[in-house]
Amino acid sequence: MSFGQGGPYGPPPQGPYGSRDPQGQTPDWAALADASAQRARRRRWTLIGGGVLATAAVAAIVATAVVSANGDGGDRANGKNTSELPAAPDLPSESAEPEPSFSDAEPLPPPDPKDFISTEDKDKLPLGADTLFPGAKLTMGDREYTKGATNSTTNCAGATQGDLGSILAANTCDQVIRATYTRGGTAVTVGVAVFSTETQALKAKKEARGGLASLSGSGVATFCRDGTICRKTTNSYGRYVYFTVGGFTNGKDVVKSDKDVYTTGDDVAEFTFLQIRRRGEAQASAAATAPVD
Repeated sequence: MSFGQGGPYGPPPQGPYGSRDPQGQTPDWAALADASAQRARRRRWTLIGGGVLATAAVAAIVATAVVSANGDGGDRANGKNTSELPAAPDLPSESAEPEPSFSDAEPLPPPDPKDFISTEDKDKLPLGADTLFPGAKLTMGDREYTKGATNSTTNCAGATQGDLGSILAANTCDQVIRATYTRGGTAVTVGVAVFSTETQALKAKKEARGGLASLSGSGVATFCRDGTICRKTTNSYGRYVYFTVGGFTNGKDVVKSDKDVYTTGDDVAEFTFLQIRRRGEAQASAAATAPVD
């Protein structure tokens, strides 16, 4: 019996990948490749289209948020529109408390202590041996001196030796105040010549010759008299010129190696300077704290 060319099984079956021979013939690979490429293109376009739609959706959401922030939403923050914000008069005003003010004037400099001891017009504190040389002893560092006799006189020449008396008188000396200090076998007399002005004092200091007369008494024997060689100094501060004469109480001459005499004289002279300066400081301090008229 004849069934035609197809045989008893009919025409070859068609599979998804083209014709396939039931006897194991090779598949149509070109057709299979075309089909795979078409599916890949469809998938890629599907992904691209979805991405575009997603981007557009995000952009729309952002734009809506920006409009809300800059539009009615921002104006209505805390339930107020822009027109409902406080006007200038409703804003808090500046404090009514007055602001501190500062003077442009430069503060006055403190008084100069030396001004108060440079003229008798300003130098008004009590002046005498007790104010210049207080107490019974004088201590300078670890050295202590005992105060002997003191003296004040308006006869300036009477407190001097040699030419110094006439020089003080020529420069209108007001008074000379003296005190003697001793330590061991040494003694020093200090004398302060007082003038009306610093100008007179400086002139007398420059012209000074001769020396101060030592002051004995109160347990101190006569010293530095009758040609005995003694150490002498002269200095000034303000309207005061102060002199020292120092030596040995046994009448021995002073030589440069006699350090005790030099130390005693320097200590007494320094103390005298400090006492004069304190007068100026005390009066300057009182002037600085005095009420202004």
